Amino acid sequence: MNVYTIYAELAEGVKPNEFVDRITEYFATLPTLHTFRITRMKLGFRSADLGEWRIDMEFKTMQDLDDAMDAVLNKKDSIKTHIGFSKLVDADSLDHFLYRDYPDE
Repeated sequence: MNVYTIYAELAEGVKPNEFVDRITEYFATLPTLHTFRITRMKLGFRSADLGEWRIDMEFKTMQDLDDAMDAVLNKKDSIKTHIGFSKLVDADSLDHFLYRDYPDE
């Protein structure tokens, strides 16, 4: 499994439930997304300067991830919901990571 992870802070004035609703709507436009998980830091506990929110998106293959990114770039509905999601987070706080299960299959 390929796990694309994003850490972010919410933009000023954004309510947590609005954020979760919008990102869930956005993920519904990604046909190759296997599953996702949205978590929030608890009690301020973290060892690095990472955002309060963590979003994990799982894709079975790298091709699935690439296809999802193509869908965002080429589908009007995906672009609209991606822009809607992007406005909810502080762009300066975004960190992106790509992980894989180990050992490989």
